[in-house]
Amino acid sequence: MRKVFKLTDLDCAHCAQKMEDAIAKLDGVEKVHVNFLAQKLTLVADDARFDEIARQAAEICHRVEPDCTLDI
Repeated sequence: MRKVFKLTDLDCAHCAQKMEDAIAKLDGVEKVHVNFLAQKLTLVADDARFDEIARQAAEICHRVEPDCTLDI
């Protein structure tokens, strides 16, 4: 499944790269891209576990940049 999520309060391009790298390591993630300028995260992941993976991605975004939220 492929889905695009809006990122809120992503203030740092370096943090966006750190998020992308960490999410890419999650089991079941096929592809991830964080677009800093558009404030969007594109996630391609296993259909059966997509909701769980999206939740983990949101946690990673918040951990890397505490003010940032992933609008699931």
